[in-house]
Parts: sequence; structure tokens; C-alpha cells
Amino acid sequence: MAASDKAFTGLIPQIYDRLLVPMIFAPYAQDLARRIKQHAPRDVLETAAGTGALTSALAAELPATTQITATDLNEPMLAQARAHLSDKRQIRWQQADALALPFGDASFDVVACQFGAMFFPDRVKGYAEARRVLRPGGRLFFNVWDRIEENDFSNVVHQALRQVFRCFRTTRHNSWPARRMAITMKREFAPISRLPASPMSRSRRLRIAAARTRRRTRRAPCARAPRCVARSRPVAHRASRPQPGNPRRRSPAVSATARSRAGFRLW
Repeated sequence: MAASDKAFTGLIPQIYDRLLVPMIFAPYAQDLARRIKQHAPRDVLETAAGTGALTSALAAELPATTQITATDLNEPMLAQARAHLSDKRQIRWQQADALALPFGDASFDVVACQFGAMFFPDRVKGYAEARRVLRPGGRLFFNVWDRIEENDFSNVVHQALRQVFRCFRTTRHNSWPARRMAITMKREFAPISRLPASPMSRSRRLRIAAARTRRRTRRAPCARAPRCVARSRPVAHRASRPQPGNPRRRSPAVSATARSRAGFRLW
């Protein structure tokens, strides 16, 4: 993995903000912001703000008098968030580590963190820091991923790939079903990256791809093509005829229908 990928630098913040935020994180940010709004805080501290998915939702839900301090360990991610939220005067941006917050005790009414607590190297210390900067009666709001069965987006991808690699485990890599499955993966999963950044359309496209993969796996022919020919129903063959431009070379006598039924045609 490149160093820029580990540090989320270069084009990573822009790609993250343009694709992942609307596809995955935006609905959860809106839910968390509505929960925070019910407590009418005056000062909000956000840790692990990233490119500002939750920050944007908080600015939309809370009144302009509420001060929002958005922090993240990664400065390029904060720079991306600052670029598209520069008109929000109630937001203050600051690079900070959630395990060593540079703020005084009892400074905030709410501490919020979206999908960041599971990445804390020391979670107990991270929670202790949030408790330290909270005023008496303050609240800590955070969300993390549940089991994969409760996560529709990841579960669809997981089940589709599980079906694909199950075929590879049961067949040789040089066999016909394995080659056919490789073609299925190339045709069905590659176009997903070119779809618009819509959660519903991408999720629906993944479900369709998974269904097609399962269906084609069940209908895959046997490993050896000659056996498929032997098991196929008899088909009337056309008489071989000379090919144009080469009278001595003749085309195969098996018709296109026979080839299709025998499993020779690639799709």
C-alpha cells in the first residue's frame, strides 16, 4: 500500500468526500445530528471529523449560535472539509488527536464521533479524554459498525464474493467453470465503479450482480468441454463449406446453436 493511501493524502480526501460520504456515511451523519439536536448544545466537539460528513449535518441541524469544533488527526482530510464548508462561520477547524485533546476540562456540552471510535489505538483513553472535556451533564455521541449481517451494503458485497470464490475452491483454476466465473466477475463487478454516487443504485446494482453470479454458477457446464459435447442433444449439422478467400479451408461443421448448447460460446 502506498504511503499516501495510509496517510489519506493526495487525492484520497477528494475521492473519499465525493464517493464514500454520499454512498455510505451521509445517512448515519444525519441520524447522529438529529439525536444531538434534541439536547440543544451550546458547544459541540467533533473528533475524527474526516472530510466533514457529520460536521455538515450538525451545521444544518443546529442553530447558528451553536459553536462546532471539528478535529481530526489527518490535516488533508480537514482541509477537504474546510474547503466545502468555508461559509459556515460557527465551525472551527483544528487538527487534534482524540486521545490527547488540546482543550481544557469541561469545555463542551457534547462530544461527537462518527465511525472513528473503533480506530482508537487506546479506546479507554479516548473515552476518558471525551469525559474530561465534557461539562457536567454533557453527553458523548458516537456510532460504530454493527455485525456484517446488519450492514446491508457490506453484506451484499460479502455474499457475492463468497459465492464467486466458492466456485474457485471447488474447481481447478484452468477448468471451464473457473474461466467462466472470471469472465462473470469482469463483466458484472467492473462497471460498479462507474456508477453515480447513489447509495440505492449501487446497492441495487450489487444485488443484481450477485443474483446473476449465482444463476450462472449453477448453469456452468462441466470442467471438460468434450464431455459437454457428448452430453448435449443431437443437433443437425450443416455441411461444411469453403470459406471466402480460401477454397481449401472449410468452416467447422457444428452449427452455432450446437456450440451454444455445448457451452463453447463465451458471453
